[in-house]
Amino acid sequence: MCLAIPGEIIDIKGNAAKVNIMGVESEINIQLIESPKAGDYILVHAGCAIQKIDTDYYDYLQEVFQSMLEVKKENEQTGFN
Repeated sequence: MCLAIPGEIIDIKGNAAKVNIMGVESEINIQLIESPKAGDYILVHAGCAIQKIDTDYYDYLQEVFQSMLEVKKENEQTGFN
């Protein structure tokens, strides 16, 4: 299964961008998206920005991923993996 995660571009240097992904900053290749700029929301897959997304979709995905983390923590506390 492939998964793309939402991030926000913080800074750009050439073909790379510093991106905030759920509080973690990562360097991401941005060659696949058109006219990237700081503040853009993107989907990241395998270290590459693959698509720009709007604020509503970014917020929705943040909620989905946060709820997945909460379920994982609950399962770990109860012994389920």
